[in-house]
Amino acid sequence: MKDQLIVAALMLGTTTLAAQQPTNPPPPPSTQAVTAGLSLADAIAVAKEKNPAFQQAQNNRGPAAWAVRGAFTSLVIPSVTAAGGMGYTGSGSQTFLTQSVFQSGSTISSFYDLGLTWQLSGTTLSQPGLAKAQLRAADADIAGAENVLVTGIKQQYLTVLQARAQADLAEKTLQRNEEFLKLAQARYGVGQATLIDVRQAQVARGQAAVGLLRAQTLVNVEKLRLFEQMGIIPPVDVASVRLTDTFTVQTPEWQLPQLLTMAEEQNPSLKALRAREGAAAWGVRAATSSYGPAVSVSAGWSGFTQQFTNVDPLIFNGQARVASRSTACILNDSIRTGAGLNAIGCSGIVWNPAVDEKAIRDANSVFPFHFTQQPFQARLTVTLPIFNNFAREVSVSNARAQHDNLEESVRARGLAVHTEVSQAYLTLQTAYRTVGLQDTNRSAAREQLQLATERYRVGSGTFFELLDAQVASLRAESDAVNATYDYHKALALLEAAVGRSLR
Repeated sequence: MKDQLIVAALMLGTTTLAAQQPTNPPPPPSTQAVTAGLSLADAIAVAKEKNPAFQQAQNNRGPAAWAVRGAFTSLVIPSVTAAGGMGYTGSGSQTFLTQSVFQSGSTISSFYDLGLTWQLSGTTLSQPGLAKAQLRAADADIAGAENVLVTGIKQQYLTVLQARAQADLAEKTLQRNEEFLKLAQARYGVGQATLIDVRQAQVARGQAAVGLLRAQTLVNVEKLRLFEQMGIIPPVDVASVRLTDTFTVQTPEWQLPQLLTMAEEQNPSLKALRAREGAAAWGVRAATSSYGPAVSVSAGWSGFTQQFTNVDPLIFNGQARVASRSTACILNDSIRTGAGLNAIGCSGIVWNPAVDEKAIRDANSVFPFHFTQQPFQARLTVTLPIFNNFAREVSVSNARAQHDNLEESVRARGLAVHTEVSQAYLTLQTAYRTVGLQDTNRSAAREQLQLATERYRVGSGTFFELLDAQVASLRAESDAVNATYDYHKALALLEAAVGRSLR
């Protein structure tokens, strides 16, 4: 929601300022730009929600968090699987080994299978620690990506301010050249200057106008790059977006040993590699645990149905069985009567279509959910690996090699962090001293320009001297602006290397 509030504020600033003067005539083009404020904190907040690269880093945390849950639940909760399906078998002869079974009618069938599986081994016991280490590594990667993102936003924010300062300087230069042109024309009008001075002043003014146009374009381009890093499209015309934060040059009072200690503890990339090294150590434990035994328990419930698609053969077979029983009963009674015994009576052995046929149809109507339950099954298995063609040795060796490589990566990154902090610290010291020197140069150049202007005004100097003084002043002003923002960018790089804000 933070980025939506900022976007709304930018658009509201445009609407409000445009509505404040509904009856006034439109201002000149140079004053039509509407300002909408954007602070560095707001830019960083939006970037954390919208920057694509940072979002990709955050997306990696979800699988790692679920892996932790799965690793702990696998210790006490068995895995549950459920399966079911349907089938069709046509009529004909089926052969199993040397025997053939003929099926006169086609059948449809269904089944279900519910199984529980639980396994305990050294690998299973080591998974929670490995998953937690991988989650810590994912969090460290996110912190590192955030540090990179914040540093990039700070640098680009300062770049926009630097371009804006250069544009302001170009605008002042144009105003000064317009004054020089008026002065040259006035002196030419009274015969104290030549037409060459007027043309030189016109050329200087034209070049200053071109410089201002390019400087203003560069400001808008840098603003577009800032919004790109923030991960959003500018909600309004970038020319109307005004950066509200200002930065002051302060004496760097930090000591290099103190900064190196903080970087050793807080540098995000170094912490991320250490977290990866910890996860790799757990990977070695997990690979080594494969030498131990494994206990697995499984249990299952299952059932099936089988139904003939045509019930007529079943009815025919039922009628045949009843007729056969009746014939056998009559034969038995005749034998008993001949032997002087009482007859059993066979009048009850008859086919009753209303009862017997319905019973056959009901017994056949089981598809798809009237299952025939199968016996419950359970199994306990203890597995002791003995030899698997050195597969475990290869796995352990790979895990140890990965851990050793990460140890070296941590050491290499530590050396790089030491160099980065030291370099950033020295760069900051140089930039701070440069700011003071450039400020002195700017004051001298301003005084030189003022003296040259007065000399030309009273006719003691030439216009070429005035232009040389202006070029020197413009260079000094530009160098002073660049030195100031070089200082702020150097401080931002030092903060990125240390891993925390120093302001």
